[in-house]
Amino acid sequence: MEQKNLLLAIILSAIIMVGFQWYSASQRPEQSQQNTANNKTAPISSMPSLPGTPETIPGLPSKSTGSSIPVPGGISELKPVEVLKNIKAKSPRINIRSDRVRGSISLVGAKIDDLVLNNYKETIETDSKNITLLLPFGSSNPYFADFGWVSANTEVPDTKTKWNTSNAVLSPETPVTLWWQNSDGVKFIQEISLDPNFMFTVKQRVENTGSKTATVFPFGRIQRNGTPEITDFYILHEGMLGIFDGVLTEIDYDDIQETKKIENKSKGGWIGITDKYWLTALIPDQVSTVDTRFKSDLSQNRADIYQVDFRGEAQIISAGTSSQTSSRFFAGAKEAQLIVDYRDELNITRFDLAIDWGWFEFLTKPIFFALVYFTEYLGNMGLSILLLTVLIKLAFFPLANKSYRAMGKMKILQPEMMKIRDRFKDDKARMNQEVMQLYKREKANPAAGCLPILPQIPVFFALYKVVFVTIELRHAPFYGWIHDLSAADPLTPFNFFGLIDWSPPEIIAIGIWPIIMGLTMYAQQKLNPPPPDPMQAKIFMFLPIMFTFMLARFPAGLVIYWAWNNLLSVLQQYVIMRQAGAQIGNPKKS
Repeated sequence: MEQKNLLLAIILSAIIMVGFQWYSASQRPEQSQQNTANNKTAPISSMPSLPGTPETIPGLPSKSTGSSIPVPGGISELKPVEVLKNIKAKSPRINIRSDRVRGSISLVGAKIDDLVLNNYKETIETDSKNITLLLPFGSSNPYFADFGWVSANTEVPDTKTKWNTSNAVLSPETPVTLWWQNSDGVKFIQEISLDPNFMFTVKQRVENTGSKTATVFPFGRIQRNGTPEITDFYILHEGMLGIFDGVLTEIDYDDIQETKKIENKSKGGWIGITDKYWLTALIPDQVSTVDTRFKSDLSQNRADIYQVDFRGEAQIISAGTSSQTSSRFFAGAKEAQLIVDYRDELNITRFDLAIDWGWFEFLTKPIFFALVYFTEYLGNMGLSILLLTVLIKLAFFPLANKSYRAMGKMKILQPEMMKIRDRFKDDKARMNQEVMQLYKREKANPAAGCLPILPQIPVFFALYKVVFVTIELRHAPFYGWIHDLSAADPLTPFNFFGLIDWSPPEIIAIGIWPIIMGLTMYAQQKLNPPPPDPMQAKIFMFLPIMFTFMLARFPAGLVIYWAWNNLLSVLQQYVIMRQAGAQIGNPKKS
């Protein structure tokens, strides 16, 4: 009976996982339909179009003329670094320099299109390259942001405009100012500043020194060419997202490819494109109402182009007056505390949801911030996971004690139950009746053994989410051979623990920590009362092997948690059962 309860708990956990996957998948189409319905309330099409649509932005083939910006000669024979260098040399630029990022801004079109993250590498190898987040046109997958204006009654700067500048370097200490003036005497100014981390602030000002009234709409845009490689796992969203009137909207790449365009109107919030660990986001003035858009298109060479943008309200600037708006652009790593600080200090509505905290946000966030807090003192995220496991065990200690005492009593009653089974093996109804009377007489509760398992299921899922999606766990080392807690255990006996230069298929690439986890699970099983049914006994003996294979490709941090949790459970259960006088190990038939 006790083993049936354990099996029930395992089945329930599987149902929750599958159910959550179905729920997530079923919600996304509805969300897309909701956003499509909202299109009717966002009359963006009635306003002037943004300049430089995907068909006409320099660097992409034009569908109407077939023209494009000249590409440096012999570029196909150059290395990627040289290609990028030649591309950037084609236009004057402002250098970006800070401790956390480096790159440049193109003065042609005022595009922030070159950004490298100084503190993050592509892999854990010492010679690995830094993460490149933004790329200019002419590279394999251009990815950029720009700000500007659209207007129906005055000339505005576009993607081919060459801006003037006051400074050659943008840094946290030195903002830069760009300006351009049209033939009517309307001057457009962008003041760009950068904080010590990943946030750009763009102040857009229009000064009318002419004689005609100008009406302009300020805008911000992020454009990404090519569909990036994504994890494609239901617990993580990668693609377009935004906060509209305080509600999170997530749009997958394949969804926007089908719908082509989703428009909305919102006050406050933000809009952007997210990867697993990186984010680009446009943050309009939080007190203004803006029209926003998710958009997908194809270039002439059939490459997918994704765009998110916002357009502010009309600014009517009469002669001799000026107008200014301020927006922000985030481009960097999704560091949780930094994201929360931006939310609070800059009053950005629900900016914390840039990190996919998942269904169990009420558990995921406390678990994550507890790990970060412990790491400040322990100096190692793996040790923090071990400490967190101990604290979780202490939180469930009264429940576990009650459960293990009940299991101890069941273990003591096991010989008597086997006698009843042998005596009434031909009369199942009588056998069950006698067993229930035994439980009642001895005040045993066979269901109590399931109690500590069920509350830990959401804790396990929450920790899985933390290990899987937070950048603080990315490339975080433990001890020995574990150099990245967010990746699977790299050592496996199938290549003699790395001595043979061979990567076995994933199905058999079982690391050392999954094997340790399987052994601790087997040890815990040996302490439990054995099932009376021989077939059930064989199934439960197979479970540790099955879970070892299942968890082999899970992040090492999660497997370490499970193994350590099992070991603590074995020790706790062993002590309690010894105190209760229960026999350790499975009793033999007498």
